[in-house]
Amino acid sequence: MNHLTVWREYRRLRLFAAVIAGALFGLVSGAPSEPVRKSGYAVGPDTCGSGDLAFPRVQIGMEAGFCAGLVASEEDHLKFPRSIVQLPGRDLFVVADMGGWGHTDGRMLLLDPHAPQGQRFKELLTGIEYPFGLVIGPDRKLYASTAETIFRFDPLAENPRSTVETIIRHMPGRRITLPDGTRLDEGAHPLKQFVFDRNGRLFVNVGSHNDDCITPAPITKPCAPAEGASAMAAIWLFTPPPGGVFPALKPGDTDPPHTVYARGLRNSMALALHPNFPDAGYAFLQGENGRDLPDIFKPNEEINAIEQGRHYGWPYCYDVSTPSPEFRSVLQSGAYKSLCTANALYKPPFSLLPPHGAPLAMLYYHGTRFPELEGKLLVGLHGYRPTGSRVLVYDVDDHGFPRLSPAPVRYHVSCAAEPTRSFRTDAGEVAAAPFEELIAGWHRVNGARPQGAPVGMTVAEDGAIWLVEDKNKTVIRIDRAAGDPPQPLACDTRSQALIDQLAAFVASDAQNRIRLTTLRKGLVEKHCVGCHSDFGLKAGQSDADKDVTALRFMLSQDGWIYPGDPDSGMLRTRLRGSGAEKLMPPGGESLPKTEPGYAHLLDTADLLVAKMVPGTRMRIKSGPPQRKFYGKAGRECGEIPAAKVVVVTQRKAVDKPGFSRFFRPADPYLNGECTDDDGYYIRQEFLVPVQ
Repeated sequence: MNHLTVWREYRRLRLFAAVIAGALFGLVSGAPSEPVRKSGYAVGPDTCGSGDLAFPRVQIGMEAGFCAGLVASEEDHLKFPRSIVQLPGRDLFVVADMGGWGHTDGRMLLLDPHAPQGQRFKELLTGIEYPFGLVIGPDRKLYASTAETIFRFDPLAENPRSTVETIIRHMPGRRITLPDGTRLDEGAHPLKQFVFDRNGRLFVNVGSHNDDCITPAPITKPCAPAEGASAMAAIWLFTPPPGGVFPALKPGDTDPPHTVYARGLRNSMALALHPNFPDAGYAFLQGENGRDLPDIFKPNEEINAIEQGRHYGWPYCYDVSTPSPEFRSVLQSGAYKSLCTANALYKPPFSLLPPHGAPLAMLYYHGTRFPELEGKLLVGLHGYRPTGSRVLVYDVDDHGFPRLSPAPVRYHVSCAAEPTRSFRTDAGEVAAAPFEELIAGWHRVNGARPQGAPVGMTVAEDGAIWLVEDKNKTVIRIDRAAGDPPQPLACDTRSQALIDQLAAFVASDAQNRIRLTTLRKGLVEKHCVGCHSDFGLKAGQSDADKDVTALRFMLSQDGWIYPGDPDSGMLRTRLRGSGAEKLMPPGGESLPKTEPGYAHLLDTADLLVAKMVPGTRMRIKSGPPQRKFYGKAGRECGEIPAAKVVVVTQRKAVDKPGFSRFFRPADPYLNGECTDDDGYYIRQEFLVPVQ
């Protein structure tokens, strides 16, 4: 019996016990108080931690003996936090808040977790472009990164900005010029993760300029941006002067030299050094974010064992030894001949990670709070696919390398008919490092939690684990928990029946059929092929089949479309770049100016969503900031902000006098207490026409 089977049996026993205990508790304690929602998490009286480090407990699926407390949320004015680190000897933390993709308003924030709610943050630095990395250096000073620089500063100074000292600058950032002269206003991977070894050497991620380096066929030459002394898709090494500390750069100073330590690494956002590195044989590990392919289970992400001078495959190889077909000619001769299968330059992955998991953080745990984790490797997966949104725990050997097991080795897939899958490539099942999951159940559940989006992690001096979520705008602290954890929450995704109903609505409306075709041809096929599983499109489909396939794919994605309410869906915010997340498609910021009709295409997408459901679009009347709505039997279903638009299907509800019935609203407004079969009702006087 493997570890996943044991875990499932254990979860079943815990679930049964929790249900019985919950029923008995309910008999004596009465109904629980109404939870408060912060950043999409429902929080009640239960806490995680102790003393003034006891924070509202959030309902995410933790390993037994652990809990998660919500330290900060969007109510604390977090925008897009990406990393966190504790100041040595102080119970204070610094958080790098990027602000969002396409922003230049990043901030460094000082977090005092002992302060009262609402008073925990202090701005240290503002107006930073793409802050990401935060590291305590060998000199015990705080180091941080922007898209192009590494700098240090004193967060406890009266004027922190006056203490900023840049040590590395002019690295490839957002705006880059490729070897052929092409200028990119927004490179795909501009963020700078970095680590110091114990000798003070600095290793920096320089991500690839785009996803796959594919150019018009035939491709006969190597990927030029990944070549040479300043190669992208690489880890750069900077060596300090004697004494091990980089000097502050002054205007006119020469930039410190670097060497390309390792190549063929698309985006090294997760880096971890064993404490004994660079002693011979000790681990330098990297979590690779692989290229995007249409298959939801291909390619796998990777854990790479980094060695100087080696090539790790991008863009020529993936999934251990699978050649990228676009580079067939390049792999037939020259330096990259047979790179993926028979070339000493190439070092294949040490182990595979779940496909599309998006590893954005990696560290060795050292602390007294969780002895069972001591020395183990923690990896945070940020990906929005069902293989992401979790934190993994690996057993490692004495040199810090995860312990491998022969095939099959399995990983979890959230909310899927097949809940686990084995690691495999085109050649079949492969060996990999098995892992446990510190956080497993982090899929979205209406009324309880959003989908998890972990980015930066750190271990505090007291051994607690801290992490930040960018999309959810949170800081979370993981502590010891007594007793059995709460029962796991069921998956809550748009049902196939509802997708069928929405697809039928579109098919029955001539204008919406035209809008869908326009969107599929002008956006999906023109700009989105190669991402998001090609929206499910296959060769040989008719135009009508393509329309239905693309629509069903969009409707099945978490949070993309809320019929009748385009403003609430990620389809609009990502296409228009109006939120913190990265604009889609890549390079889309210039399309309204350079591609005739693109702005109209965005309006077409909005109209398709707005007109998807038959009915009358009406606005929630101004007044109280929230308006409650109910199910047919009177159960409270949630609250909708004033001025939001809903699609009213019955202005005067036939089965609930005084109320109007409307179509299912956006998920953030549902509390999880009602079902679509109940219907959703709001008092008639709370609705006004859309002007």
